[in-house]
Amino acid sequence: MQIHVVQSGDSLFSIANLYDTSVPVISEANELTTPNLVVGQALVIPIVGQYYFVQPGDSLFSIAQQFTMSFEVLARVNQVSITAPLPIGLRLYIPPLPKQSITSFGYIEPIGETVSEALENTANMHTPLLTFLAPFSYRVNRDGTLDPPPLNQFLEIAEQNNAFASLVVTNLEGPTFNSELAHIILTVQAVQNTLIDEIINIATTQGFSDVHFDFEFIPSEDREAYNDFLRKIQPRLAQEGLLLSTALAPKLSSTQSGLLYEAHDYAAHGEIVDFSIIMTYEWGYSAGPPLPVSPINEVERVLQYTLTEMPASEIIMGQNLYGYDWTLPFVQGESFARAISPQQAIQIAWDHQVAISYDETAQAPFFEYIDADDREHIVWFEDARSIQAKFNLIKQLGILGIAYWKLGLAFPQNWLLLEDNFIITKKES
Repeated sequence: MQIHVVQSGDSLFSIANLYDTSVPVISEANELTTPNLVVGQALVIPIVGQYYFVQPGDSLFSIAQQFTMSFEVLARVNQVSITAPLPIGLRLYIPPLPKQSITSFGYIEPIGETVSEALENTANMHTPLLTFLAPFSYRVNRDGTLDPPPLNQFLEIAEQNNAFASLVVTNLEGPTFNSELAHIILTVQAVQNTLIDEIINIATTQGFSDVHFDFEFIPSEDREAYNDFLRKIQPRLAQEGLLLSTALAPKLSSTQSGLLYEAHDYAAHGEIVDFSIIMTYEWGYSAGPPLPVSPINEVERVLQYTLTEMPASEIIMGQNLYGYDWTLPFVQGESFARAISPQQAIQIAWDHQVAISYDETAQAPFFEYIDADDREHIVWFEDARSIQAKFNLIKQLGILGIAYWKLGLAFPQNWLLLEDNFIITKKES
């Protein structure tokens, strides 16, 4: 795949000519409903391999190094001299690189009948590129019983697409994760026993392959109780041929303070569970100040620490499929950003005729605009460039894979690039 960033004066026709493809191919790949383009918009061009345009200071050696290939091969493929200087702007063809296998995990949140049906369609669309499909979530009651989400056809969809189904268990109570509920689950043995029996029964009778705990806001004094609970349930799950996984807050050290972090013991989870999803997103969040949602510099810091506590083969990077639109000025406790899909972000930029900028440090696109009520806004979101940067990080660190929170928001470039970069591990048919 080729990523093209729209420049002033570009049209779909000129871009198609540049890459020897057609307007319909580009439109379909990027789910464009009109020929309108935004300056700074990243398009995915579905070609085999990609093109590179020579920049000042480039050499065959530096370009080949950038794409992890030999300069002799690069010269031969493009029929250029190894010794002659490269003209600025020369288009070089980069053949496709070997793909590595990864695990991909998709959370899907079926809330209400209408949304449930829409998400069911989304799951069916993207499950071929998912190792695990994870309906969010089974909620633990205070007596240890579970309230299921409206599954509809999720399990059938997973089976038809050779995806494993993951049973996600949470301490959600109402709209939030509940610390008191977590404490009860982790310290009252009768509640634990009921919960474990319920999980085993549901997982084995309904065809789940993985049990995934997303326990958040656990009191810090229950850190060892959480570890002990995982040690208690692990052999029961293994006996039934079930995997055990967890979701963990993004930490930078074992002693990081805060309710979100203290009870998540990376080292213990690395020893006990089969894999952990590190929730490397929400630096920019709805109730917080405008920031990139998953800036790659911060994501890499978290993953580098994670590698000191657990093996790469157990680490899955969390990835948002959304951005936020903040109304300015931001006032803590009063301002709440609106969640939007990458496709919505581009439409907002077009509607307000503003260009999209790109933060090279965060590897994230953003723009500002003025609405009809003369209020200032800033939007941070994801695009083809930002997601490709995350894919490159997965390859660089050699970790297990990627987990998406959450399915249902339109981001076509992600799925094209995921398939272009990786071989997705699937359940054997």
